[in-house]
Amino acid sequence: MRGAVLYAPGDIRVEERDDPTILAPTDAIIRLSATCVCGSDLWPYRGVEAVDGPAPMGHEYVGIVEEVGSEVQHIKPGQFVVGSFWASDNTCEICQAGYQSSCVQRVLMGTIGTQAELARVPLADGTLVATPDIPPDDLIPSLLAASDVLGTGWFGAVAAEAGPGKTVAVVGDGAVGLLAVLAAKQLGAERIIAMSRHQPRQQLAVEYGATDIVEERGDQGVARIKELTGGLGAHSVVEAVGTTESMTQAIRSTRPGGHVGYVGVAHGVELSVEELFFSHVHLHGGPAPVRHFLPELIDLIWNRQINPGKVFDLSLPLEQAAEGYRAMNERRAIKTLLTI
Repeated sequence: MRGAVLYAPGDIRVEERDDPTILAPTDAIIRLSATCVCGSDLWPYRGVEAVDGPAPMGHEYVGIVEEVGSEVQHIKPGQFVVGSFWASDNTCEICQAGYQSSCVQRVLMGTIGTQAELARVPLADGTLVATPDIPPDDLIPSLLAASDVLGTGWFGAVAAEAGPGKTVAVVGDGAVGLLAVLAAKQLGAERIIAMSRHQPRQQLAVEYGATDIVEERGDQGVARIKELTGGLGAHSVVEAVGTTESMTQAIRSTRPGGHVGYVGVAHGVELSVEELFFSHVHLHGGPAPVRHFLPELIDLIWNRQINPGKVFDLSLPLEQAAEGYRAMNERRAIKTLLTI
């Protein structure tokens, strides 16, 4: 099969890889209908995360089941499925509490690589969710978004306790941040403030439900949020970047007693515990338990109540994955969809 491999920072190649096979009786093999490049893929692409030799890339995936292991009971060949970027058994106590991304048997799909024609999915019964039928082509981008960025933005909004009567601010205008805006709207937030400097992203944020746009960053951004909220700060803030600056901005933009949902993959983040202590701000986040939300998100997409697939503003064939990475790294694209 063909698949994307990262050899060194900036060096993505699409090359022949061995076809995946069933390694455990709980595995499934799927033929991907589409995959994509994630903002978190840019960390190793930029050299911020070390690359240990040639590494298969990708952790977002949808497609048709081709084969299942002998112990797979619920997922069947021929089904169209959506899976999380963490494989999970969905039965352990942690999964049952709604935190499948911390499953006792979890497997990070990025270690397998899904920017490819085929993929092995461990713990298939717990990881994969089948759609009601084979979806029409126009729904595939939205279903693919559910595999990570929609579920992550949704978790960020839930962790921030977005809901009716709340003012929600979103720090970060990548795909996760934009879909956190969509999630906050769906959860009934009264006011949604998107922090963005980029006009196309601002336009999509407004389409997804943003009522205000704040272009300032850092202390100026915090001051603007306070100005918009009577000096108090937002009830709920979603942090969708993963830097010290973005986390600090999120915490300082939140009113005492408010909630920050942080879902940006943290890199070198350092916080003042003393400042946090006196802020009275709740923090909750981490790797999103996408599997927890998948049935609800698939239903919303299937019934065309939401259209998260609009975050894909560049579509390329898998063979041009390197250009997809470059476009996102240079902020020429919000998110690149790779067709198979």
